[in-house]
Amino acid sequence: MAVVVAHDVPTSSSTMAVPHGPESVRAARRRLREDLGEHLVPEPVIDDAVLILSELLSNACRHARPLEREQLVAQEREEVMVGWELHSDGLLTVEVTDGGGPTRPRRGNPSLTAKGGRGLGIVGQLASEWGVRDNAPGEVTVWAVLRVRARHARREEPPAAAAS
Repeated sequence: MAVVVAHDVPTSSSTMAVPHGPESVRAARRRLREDLGEHLVPEPVIDDAVLILSELLSNACRHARPLEREQLVAQEREEVMVGWELHSDGLLTVEVTDGGGPTRPRRGNPSLTAKGGRGLGIVGQLASEWGVRDNAPGEVTVWAVLRVRARHARREEPPAAAAS
């Protein structure tokens, strides 16, 4: 007897190495927006995904080290990896991989007087889930998942239905 296992095949996937610095955020956002637009992702979801990518990448550049992969060291480049995957089941995963840092991204509420710490709260509000994954030694990936179809359906509810 044969066992068939169904896997969700990505309808779109992209990974790019970007410089470990704030200049990389603009290029990564632009590429994500273009890619999702080509796959007819609703504009509100694209906006959320771009904001999440901006936050994750900005945090990586500010709080973490660049990746220490052999090919990057040989080219004397300091980079982090950015990726996203649009799945046929209507989920979008956005992730940033860096060389880790002195602290780990965490959930929590900053105090009213804190000068930072609100970005991951925004990620938590926009994403259906997010988290941190340890990869190879010294590599950390922060990821977030968005619902592409469900978010769109909720925002497209006809006004007449709300009035009845």
